[in-house]
Amino acid sequence: MVRCADNTLYTGVATDITARIATHNAGKGAKYTRGRRPVELVYQETLAARGEALRRECVIKRLRPVAKRRLAGISMDRRDLSSKARD
Repeated sequence: MVRCADNTLYTGVATDITARIATHNAGKGAKYTRGRRPVELVYQETLAARGEALRRECVIKRLRPVAKRRLAGISMDRRDLSSKARD
């Protein structure tokens, strides 16, 4: 999970996280992150199989923004609350 410059969160699956972050920050990653650079890694999980990772991604994407931030260990402050509607 990455936090974008506008304080929103993006969740995806990658085999090489360092390369994926670089791709997002180069503007060549997901369409969602292109206009929200730079992104920074805030949470990751390592799973045994890609299918398992894709299922976990679906679960995380269905979480409410507050639960995603809690999972990532991101504290909620006033700045976070102002972007709540965008998550």
